Amino acid sequence: MSHDTARTRRTALDALHRSLGATMTDFAGWDMPLRYGSERAEHEAVRTRAGLFDLSHMGEITVSGPQAGALLDHALVGNIGGLRPGRARYTMICRADGGILDDLIVYRLERSPEADGTADAAQDASEYLVVANAANAQTVLDALAERATGFTATVRDDRDAYALLALQGPAAAGILAPLTDADLDGLKYYAGLPGTVAGVPALIARTGYTGEDGFELFVAPEHAERLWRALAEAGEPAGLTPCGLSCRDTLRLEAGMPLYGNELSTALTPFDAGLGRIVKFDKQGDFVGRDALEKAARRAESTPPRRLVGLVAEGRRVPRAGYAVVSAADGTVLGEVTSGAPSPTLGRPIAMAYVDAAHAAPGTAGVAVDIRGSREAYEVVALPFYRREK
Repeated sequence: MSHDTARTRRTALDALHRSLGATMTDFAGWDMPLRYGSERAEHEAVRTRAGLFDLSHMGEITVSGPQAGALLDHALVGNIGGLRPGRARYTMICRADGGILDDLIVYRLERSPEADGTADAAQDASEYLVVANAANAQTVLDALAERATGFTATVRDDRDAYALLALQGPAAAGILAPLTDADLDGLKYYAGLPGTVAGVPALIARTGYTGEDGFELFVAPEHAERLWRALAEAGEPAGLTPCGLSCRDTLRLEAGMPLYGNELSTALTPFDAGLGRIVKFDKQGDFVGRDALEKAARRAESTPPRRLVGLVAEGRRVPRAGYAVVSAADGTVLGEVTSGAPSPTLGRPIAMAYVDAAHAAPGTAGVAVDIRGSREAYEVVALPFYRREK
């Protein structure tokens, strides 16, 4: 995988996607599969059976060393130093003014000092994998490198070291179990452990971005095609379907999960996005953005900002990001749509939107979306739109 910004990057599975007839699209400088056939069929496969995604465009950054945890506590808003080996945490990296640079998943890796074969390995056994969004990976890498000054820790760009496959859906565990030596039953949500899958060394994680149970498999790029084919073969009886980015977007939208660039941006703090709970003021030491975020927290308590809500259409017209949320009575602007799409599961168009707090309660009447000059009626609902049965 190349990081030459002058040309489009291709994942290790590029030729395989094309052989499967994928419609490819540019996404954050990567050539990625948008769909293989029907978006609806791919979406429904994940909801009812299982889907297989190539997510190798995500940005992996390894932070290691005796003060790796302390560095991440300083650089990010979450309590990362307190993470146990094998666990993962959803967090954010913010600017000094509190604006969100990116939302991240951080895994604390399990390392065996004996395996390193060095005398000081035990001193250096703290290692974390930071996974950034593709479009923000360089920004996150640069920020971590800059914030590492004064810490005994190394920040390494590992985007070329990994391919990432995601197996998502209710049948995912049943498909993966016969192929791996890992204890999948013992692998909790937001955890990751080393193992082998179809003979391929992997970091096996259980985080997901679809609202379903599932697994993320971080492997060396040269092993990606072998792993994909093994999963596809094992999953065939269960109806496993290759899935593109298009259905990943409708799946995460139904699950009420934010997307950077839509629900999250540098113009918003975690408190503006309704995610203030991930900011840990009680952790040791200072962290970038603390002062601004403390003010944002007080502001959110006294004068609630716009709130992120769900909207369900009463008609058939689909709202898109940037469309105004308005009063159905007089067209007064109440907010703005951040993401919208037809929902295969609900059978109606849905959207996430930031709306004024006075109109954010589920069931609020008189709310519409301005779709090309027409006020289309929408119902305000609590997120998520869809929640799987445990």
